[in-house]
Amino acid sequence: MSLKLEDVKGIGKKVDNLKDVGIDTVEKLAASSIEDLLSIKGIGKASAEKYINSAKELLETESPGSKTETEKVSKELIKEEEKDEEKEAQEELKKLEEKKKRLQGKKVKKGDFVLVKITGKTQKGTIFRVSSEEDAKKADIYDEQKAKQGYYTPEFVIVGKPGFLNEGLTETIEDMNYFEKKSVRIPPTKAFGKRDPQKIERIGIAKFRKLNEGKNPEIGQEFVKKGTGQRGVVTNVVQGKVIVDYNHPLAGQSIDYNLEIVDNIENFDEKIEYFMISKGIPKENVSDFNINYIKEDKTLEILIPKMFLFQNLTYIKFGLALDLQTHLTDEINDVKFIEVYEKMPLPTESADSVMKKVEEYNKEQDTKAE
Repeated sequence: MSLKLEDVKGIGKKVDNLKDVGIDTVEKLAASSIEDLLSIKGIGKASAEKYINSAKELLETESPGSKTETEKVSKELIKEEEKDEEKEAQEELKKLEEKKKRLQGKKVKKGDFVLVKITGKTQKGTIFRVSSEEDAKKADIYDEQKAKQGYYTPEFVIVGKPGFLNEGLTETIEDMNYFEKKSVRIPPTKAFGKRDPQKIERIGIAKFRKLNEGKNPEIGQEFVKKGTGQRGVVTNVVQGKVIVDYNHPLAGQSIDYNLEIVDNIENFDEKIEYFMISKGIPKENVSDFNINYIKEDKTLEILIPKMFLFQNLTYIKFGLALDLQTHLTDEINDVKFIEVYEKMPLPTESADSVMKKVEEYNKEQDTKAE
């Protein structure tokens, strides 16, 4: 007897949904993963597990050797997926090569969205900024947590626009070509500024302890001034006073940079992604945000994923909306952030539990009557 997808226990009206994505046989359903089914509208985790297990049971009932056949189908499907992934990777590589050939040697233009590889070091040779994990490890500044946050990647920059890089780098990039490598020394006034004596504060030790959760000062510790949010470093403790320097650690220094413009971001969706990353959303989580662009009224809708619903994203959302409206002004008017809080299922009581409560109530009434 030939098995049909409709024969799977509990499948019901979901048959059409499964067939729409290519799962049109019992064998294919049995070889599917839960993740495969979760992407189909109307199928949750419990249903996905039930359908897959029911399909496997049906195959085993139909033929003792069907398990081997299922494994065979599964392996074939995996091979097909691997071939598709390899094909996609090759196509993507081809596109990148064609893009590089098209941009090679061309001068960047104001308003271009570009990625810039940067290595920054002080005149003493201390490297403090890199654009790859490999370079971070070579410079002995690699931090696994920063790597997870996508810290060691090329910088996302809009050519000629302030707010992405310091003034010196912004001016330098405007005169560069794509894939050009350039070394430049940026003076303090266009890097991290001159050292400002007004940004050095002397705080009494007793007062400092109150501001520092009752802890004594330690030279080199970071200190955040309450009320202003200023970040400084404790540089000394002299005559009962704690010296806190709010100047940037590299203020007053000329900085050496190695630069290379490695890409031009032309795709609208990619621009959105890079703006999200620049606002602090981890690169690996960007795809969790469902984005819908309504071209007619230039509205961008961003569905916040469940994992971020209970995090304070106020500043991130405000900053992201402002950046998108400022730098993609011709494409975006309104930015809407959508948060969906699903109704939690009420706990159900078993029949035994209900009967127990009835018995307890009856006993209570009998006692009162006596």
